[in-house]
Amino acid sequence: MRCIEFEKITKEVESLCIAACYQLPEDVLAAIEAAAQRESNPSAARILQQLIDNANLAADQRIPLCQDTGLAVVFAQQGADVAVKPPAGQKQATLIDAINAGVASGYEKGFLRKSVVADPLNTRKNTGSNTPAIIHHEIVPGDKLKLTVMAKGGGCENKSRFRMFKPTAEKEDIIAWVVDVVRTAGADACPPFVVGVGIGGNFETSCLLSKKALLRTLGQANSDEFYAAVEADLISQINALGLGPQGLGGDTTALAVMIETAPCHIASLPVAVNIECHSHRHKSAIL
Repeated sequence: MRCIEFEKITKEVESLCIAACYQLPEDVLAAIEAAAQRESNPSAARILQQLIDNANLAADQRIPLCQDTGLAVVFAQQGADVAVKPPAGQKQATLIDAINAGVASGYEKGFLRKSVVADPLNTRKNTGSNTPAIIHHEIVPGDKLKLTVMAKGGGCENKSRFRMFKPTAEKEDIIAWVVDVVRTAGADACPPFVVGVGIGGNFETSCLLSKKALLRTLGQANSDEFYAAVEADLISQINALGLGPQGLGGDTTALAVMIETAPCHIASLPVAVNIECHSHRHKSAIL
């Protein structure tokens, strides 16, 4: 059994939170640059260039890419042979505790906006630490711990949708609905988008799949030829909407559409769409 110190995990999460909010991933920046090169609408091309300038400025000056530094969504893949070593003087500590401590520290030290309220409907008082984070914990083989932090903004998350289709639905039905979800999101979700689609599983699994899909490298097609073709159809139809960057018109409404799937009940066909804005912020590390 390999033990990883609580403090080491906390420090890594802290670093990931700050890096994610300051520096756009290379694949996302490359996708925006490519979109700017092929954009036929001059105004849209200028907006895309402004997004590129913003990303470069944020990285150079170590300031947030966006004022909405997001809800911290953390994917933790813990090897079965990994345990968390508690801090000195404590008998036990969990991985969840370490992650939340890292998020709180990262948002404080990085001067990142804290956007979590403790009670969703009644008092809506800010927790003051951007915790608790949304944590998806998975046990996998091995003796490593992989941590991925996604800073998920509220505007794009609010436009995400779920629908339970009849199992007799055709792929064209799914495509039409996903395209309509993106059309309805419009300028409110800050296009150009990265669109994650989860198909299968059950109610909650499809939604998680749609968010996991956002972690794939942009431009990486689904390994299944059928779903790769659906992704291609979706990106084509979404960009044909003409919403364009910031909803002001143009060829580039989405930078990528990525689908993840899971087996499901014979009576069900759950589909979820997770909308991500152009500031698609996520960072990973392996301990």
